[in-house]
Amino acid sequence: MTQILDGKALAKTIQAQLTTKVQAWTPRVGRPPGLAVIMVGDNPASAAYVRNKERACDRVGIASFGQKLPGDTAQAYLEGLIAELNADDRVDGILLQLPVPRHINDVTLLNTIDPDKDADGLHPMNLGRLVRGEPGLRSCTPLGVMKLLQAHNIAVAGKRAVVLGRSILVGKPMGLMLLEADATIDIAHSLTANVTELTRQADIVVSAIGRPNFLTPDYIQPGAVVIDVGINRIETAAGQYRLIGDVDYEAVSPIASAITPVPGGVGPMTVTMLLHNTVLSYCQRLPELSQEHRTLLS
Repeated sequence: MTQILDGKALAKTIQAQLTTKVQAWTPRVGRPPGLAVIMVGDNPASAAYVRNKERACDRVGIASFGQKLPGDTAQAYLEGLIAELNADDRVDGILLQLPVPRHINDVTLLNTIDPDKDADGLHPMNLGRLVRGEPGLRSCTPLGVMKLLQAHNIAVAGKRAVVLGRSILVGKPMGLMLLEADATIDIAHSLTANVTELTRQADIVVSAIGRPNFLTPDYIQPGAVVIDVGINRIETAAGQYRLIGDVDYEAVSPIASAITPVPGGVGPMTVTMLLHNTVLSYCQRLPELSQEHRTLLS
């Protein structure tokens, strides 16, 4: 039978572990961990994501320092705000909610964040640490995928993996994390020829391209592990909206050995890894806590 990789259940378990640790550590540090999420504009999807993150922080005991700013906020103001958060001892993690309005240079803002407070793992310093295999804050979605594979005892070492998508948010760090775990990787993108030839040879297929139901059984070899990072909002015949992934779940799941659903697969793990990164940054203030936290999620 196909194994369903239930990210919602695993996220709940990890958040419960984090809650226990934060409750024990807060008296030792003198304050709870703190996360600042900066959102510019009124993008409905971004607003929903931010609310989910704030609720997750409340559950775990992380203090939220949310910054919801109007869409015409100036670049200089945002750079100054990030500098203030970098210097704020109450804040352990900083996240810039993407996308931002077109007049904002998000790369400059991401590079302004203190690498040790980079809760989303997108700073060049942290990406460089990933390339070198050094400790550091990792990109949340790929890290969540790796934790899902690990929790379900899915071997990565020696396997052939194909990642669809080359974004800095998911595709590139996903490929690097799989490589770090001793997989042999291919990263496919819009200009890749004969994608099906690649994916049909893969033991693990990760899709992060944002194309609903793109991966059909023709792309998957029997017994492959299929990770669906795509989140696509589509309108039904009844005029309602629902979320589906990049994978044709109903058609692919019977031939896969393991698969993530959408929703309830990778999404909850992304939020949970954001909490994990914030707590990890918090723990750096007391080295003994850092080791305890690494053991918690090892």
